[in-house]
Amino acid sequence: MNRRDFLKNVGITGSGVMLAATPWLSAFSEKKQTVGEKARLGIIGPGSRGQILMSFLCQNPKAEITAICDIYQPSIDAALQLAPKAKVYRDYRKLLEDKDVEAVIIATPLDTHFQIAMDTFDAGKHVFCEKSIGYDIDQCFKMYNKHKETGLVFFAGQQRLFDPRYIKAMEMIHSGVFGDIEGIRTFWFRNGDWRRPVPSPELERQINWRLYREHSKGLMTELACHQLQIGTWALRRLPDTVMGHGAITFWKDGREVYDNVSCIYIVDNGVKINFDSVISNKFYGLEEQILGHLGTIEPEKGKYYFEEVAPAPGILQMVTEIEQNLFDTLPFAGTSWAPETAQPNKGEYITGKRPDGDGTDLLSAAFAEAVITRKQPENIAEECYYASALALWGDMALQEGRMLTFPDEYKLDYLNHSRKPLIEKEEEKV
Repeated sequence: MNRRDFLKNVGITGSGVMLAATPWLSAFSEKKQTVGEKARLGIIGPGSRGQILMSFLCQNPKAEITAICDIYQPSIDAALQLAPKAKVYRDYRKLLEDKDVEAVIIATPLDTHFQIAMDTFDAGKHVFCEKSIGYDIDQCFKMYNKHKETGLVFFAGQQRLFDPRYIKAMEMIHSGVFGDIEGIRTFWFRNGDWRRPVPSPELERQINWRLYREHSKGLMTELACHQLQIGTWALRRLPDTVMGHGAITFWKDGREVYDNVSCIYIVDNGVKINFDSVISNKFYGLEEQILGHLGTIEPEKGKYYFEEVAPAPGILQMVTEIEQNLFDTLPFAGTSWAPETAQPNKGEYITGKRPDGDGTDLLSAAFAEAVITRKQPENIAEECYYASALALWGDMALQEGRMLTFPDEYKLDYLNHSRKPLIEKEEEKV
């Protein structure tokens, strides 16, 4: 998809405004023609997520999967169905020696990301690493700095950065459509044990690595990464403190990671980003609710709502007023009885309709384009770093059971805030 088609899909006719708010979309720039060129990619860890990325890359005329690496034969077999001409390796270091590979996609268990990524940079190859990019904040920071030192392209699996709903939502937020952002509520609810079938007991931790602390931080690194990135993207500020609680309340099956978490991230001006996840009830699904004093936007649903709803048409409004007048004659004690339930507001769609994908196709396409041009899109590495760092920081708060302050030594110049609000308040303008 070229930039013009992308902009049309997002619903923005002028690219200047959008690119100012979302500069990483420069990966789709038409300034340098790359028609006929291909990014030669190696896939380390073609398991479930790796195969999803491969499915998009195999359809991309600008990408060629030249090598795959795994130690689990079923994953190798499935990957070869997608890329039958790819060389097969069982040691990722051998893949890094392959001169036909110029960039690597890392989709292995979380605890292996850091070493593989660092070795890939040392091998002079560009890196796409699934989130969380590291097992702790220090690993994430070192990986980011390695990217800066080498000048090699660095992406992470934060696909919402390329989702048309979210891009348009952020343009609206940053232009002041919803006024001052006063809170962000995020949640991701599922109902399932998160387990995969294991052919033999000795493979339990290898296949179900997400359930064990030595390999993963559970809900924080697998889900919160996405939604915390939306919070800082909307606020353009870094939270100062975090607190929360995690527990295993339902899936008591030997897992070591929580199945129930709540975190509160607090910005210095008091605005909060909440993250909640329960995986024993899926009724509310997932969403980010970004609350401004003029309106609310829900990017995942692709809808927004203004605080002041237009009056109901004609006869419906008249009937409603008659009913209200009848009830107003009854001796209620003031207005405290009125329930403050959600407004009956159907809202409006951000981009006209919900896109078919979640941005993964455009994310993978942008990486291939960046590999070909050897140009790092602006701000994407920083957004990806903070998404992982904030998720891991929240996990630390859950583990220690206390409020934590984000360490100064892990802050970047990016989002090193001037503490100026996004939208000036009316009295300040006066």
